[in-house]
Amino acid sequence: MPAWFRREPDADTDDPTGQIPAVHMAQIIEEADGTAESPDASDADVETVLTRALADRQALIQLCLYALDRARSGGVVERIEQGLAGIGVTAVRPDGQRFDPSCHEAGGAVLTDDPALDGVVAETEVVGFADHEQLLRAPVVTVYTKR
Repeated sequence: MPAWFRREPDADTDDPTGQIPAVHMAQIIEEADGTAESPDASDADVETVLTRALADRQALIQLCLYALDRARSGGVVERIEQGLAGIGVTAVRPDGQRFDPSCHEAGGAVLTDDPALDGVVAETEVVGFADHEQLLRAPVVTVYTKR
């Protein structure tokens, strides 16, 4: 039985309304989600939990990208992008930047008479994504090329 459950009521700290005090609520949450300190926790246990959490994070990011590609509403796309940005996954739209084949995928070309635009990204066809500077998916772009 959890320690918080066995504790005797304390008239000075217990809420007479039946609400669980915040201190006890935090302990309940820690025990329920497995984050409570445990004298039996080993480095291997911690490593296993971290490995699983990182794998779950990657799976959720991939699921969000899948949903983003299929979203029909601009509001939904914006909300998913905001949520991803909140965990460090940012959209890559290189419009106006010099084309770099190591991090951009050419999807097409647009002819131009302006030599300054040669090799510059004209438009992002498919948005790319980076996770804390590590490219997850290269953006597909249209590139200006001189005639």
